[in-house]
Amino acid sequence: MTTHPYIRAYLAGIAVPTLFLLLAVTGFFVARYVLDVPVPIERAIPFPMAIVPNLFGVWNIFYVLLHSRRHLPIGLHGALLPFVLAPIAFTVATSLGLLSVAPRGLVLFQTMTVPYAYVATLFVCALVVYYLVWKYLVGFLNELLGIA
Repeated sequence: MTTHPYIRAYLAGIAVPTLFLLLAVTGFFVARYVLDVPVPIERAIPFPMAIVPNLFGVWNIFYVLLHSRRHLPIGLHGALLPFVLAPIAFTVATSLGLLSVAPRGLVLFQTMTVPYAYVATLFVCALVVYYLVWKYLVGFLNELLGIA
């Protein structure tokens, strides 16, 4: 199947985060409405649901496009995506008032402060997770669709 490789790349890219977002949103709503967690999670949900799957799809299109010119392993290509997502998420969250910068860390939802050391650790963990997700899940889907 050699027709429409970019559409297939986009669909392979959005498949993985869409599945994980369904599970995450279910967990968020259970935490908010069943366990009465006093954090307005519903204000933060539209960003990951709208941006992350689409960016995964576009990032996979870039991988397929660049694969013929410059061979970068798919895991490493996926690990670069948090460097794009983090500034976008930071800008959107600060614009909506969900996040603010304090001397000791980031203040989320005006209730909890996350120290900068934890933010850096979480970012490194995100790089590792993105590497593994792209290497094993998105890479598998690319091979399955014949676009790897």
